[in-house]
Amino acid sequence: MQKPDLLSLQLELRDARRPHALATVIEILGSSSAKPGAKALIGETGEVLAGWIGGGCAQAMAVDTALKALASGEPCVIDVDLTDEVFGAGMPCGGSMRVYVEPVVPKPRAWLLGHGRIVEALCEFAGRLGFDAIVDDHQALPARFPGACRLITDDQRYQQLQPFAGDFVVVATHHKGDYDALTQALNSEAGYIALVSSRKRAQLVISRLAGEGWDETSLKRIRAPAGLDLGAKTPEEIALAIVAEMVAVRRGAGCVPLSGLPASPPG
Repeated sequence: MQKPDLLSLQLELRDARRPHALATVIEILGSSSAKPGAKALIGETGEVLAGWIGGGCAQAMAVDTALKALASGEPCVIDVDLTDEVFGAGMPCGGSMRVYVEPVVPKPRAWLLGHGRIVEALCEFAGRLGFDAIVDDHQALPARFPGACRLITDDQRYQQLQPFAGDFVVVATHHKGDYDALTQALNSEAGYIALVSSRKRAQLVISRLAGEGWDETSLKRIRAPAGLDLGAKTPEEIALAIVAEMVAVRRGAGCVPLSGLPASPPG
């Protein structure tokens, strides 16, 4: 069976937004069965998907380092002692190699469905905080969303919404497209689904979705109203509250003041 081409497989992983790491031999001291420039593509579960940088401890250390790099998001360089590695003839290598391990962790995508100043501010804040912002609104103008990595301007009722498990969906359609947008989101793997609305409107939307057959487990995926309780009033404050919640969900963090003091006005 032919081994997969490393570059082609890495492109497939990128397109599928699958985390992976690339281990590259950058220096050899002494003897080694691998040469400088040798590469190995390592999947998010530690499987060597393509390529080869040597057997024995070299591969094991590269895999272990790749998993740590994927968790931290930081590249690193490791030195591998090849004393225990052997050539095909059974002779020990007796050298060492230096390996650069680079994690490739796609940014989470923020699918922003709707229009208006809240969506504009969401796009700006999300882009600054490490999200790839995708705006889906048939009225969207590029000049209003300079930070968006993609604009969807058709009028197909959010049919292009295709989030993965690590993606975020925020529905801010001013009631006109709530049901269509939420239905598309619930049919996806999105890990975060939020509706910009009042509490009363949120209850109405949830009730209608329940009447259309969505079960309780599915409906509990919807965060409505969206965002943290910051006492937000302006569109920018509302967007900040939503993005703050997105960051907390992304990091698995609680939402309490680090000082432990109550959030009361100064003075």
